[in-house]
Amino acid sequence: MNYALVATLGPATSGPDAWQRLLDAGATSFRLNTSHLTLSELERWMDALLSFRSSGGAYRSLILDLQGSKWRLGSFTAEALAEGDELTLVCEPDSRKRGVLPVPHEDFFRASYAGGSIALNDARVHAEIVRVGDLSVTARVTRGGEISAGKGITLPAADYRSERLLPKDLQIHERTRNLEGIEYAVSYVRDAQEMARYRKLLGTGRPLIAKLERPQAMIEADAVATHADAVWVCRGDLGAELGLTEMAAAVSRFSRDMGRIRVPVYMAGQLLEHMTHSPQPTRSEVCHLYDLLVSGYLGFVLSDETAVGGYAAESCAAAAAFRR
Repeated sequence: MNYALVATLGPATSGPDAWQRLLDAGATSFRLNTSHLTLSELERWMDALLSFRSSGGAYRSLILDLQGSKWRLGSFTAEALAEGDELTLVCEPDSRKRGVLPVPHEDFFRASYAGGSIALNDARVHAEIVRVGDLSVTARVTRGGEISAGKGITLPAADYRSERLLPKDLQIHERTRNLEGIEYAVSYVRDAQEMARYRKLLGTGRPLIAKLERPQAMIEADAVATHADAVWVCRGDLGAELGLTEMAAAVSRFSRDMGRIRVPVYMAGQLLEHMTHSPQPTRSEVCHLYDLLVSGYLGFVLSDETAVGGYAAESCAAAAAFRR
């Protein structure tokens, strides 16, 4: 089987030695999630990676994730939330108060409603909206857990959102579009119409990836793909949108009908989650990878496994084990 393997870079893989180990273990491309980087931080990463490539680092491409219409928390000190805790969400870029979460997206507050559910950090944490004010929301935690800056936030039952690239996305594109080996992945694409706008805006000079993270995008996947060079099925946010059981059903339907899509399809989202803290995959994870390849997936995207995990190279080797 011949397939691609994208390794997300992060604190656990932040230098040339680590990058070479990933390549030696089977990675074919690297990925940076620009939502977690300032423009100056991104430029430092880019300078180092381009230097690595010019000195023989043989990665196929560097994929830059653009945030698009995905909502993310602003800057604050990480904290653990417990069931029953009260939260205040405010339309600000940052917060210094415990229990006050910044959400720098006005459309999040326009979409909020009393009684609605909030999912945070790939639905690891849940809260119920108690009150909605003027660009503020009060909520009560219904499932506790860790939260930190930059993590995703979703209103699973709400359909309102401003589908657009952020000014930061456009700045990133402008600064990198003439560099060698760059690709772009657009987060939270709603439908084919939105993807067509991004293709027109970003042009045809660079490969463009559509990340399928919303129910409508999964339904319209074949139409979305006509405006993309590849599509990624991203189960983290899709699970936050649909819930785990509905997400599983949606992915199963997609996989069954995947032959209608004429561009490469990659799977992303907790492929080898066990390996963020273990040097070996579970048997279930290995079986799942094999089943995906048999179904027709042409690539895998590793996220936490290589960005923050303790066994990044081992994760790549496990994901690449079926190559021949």
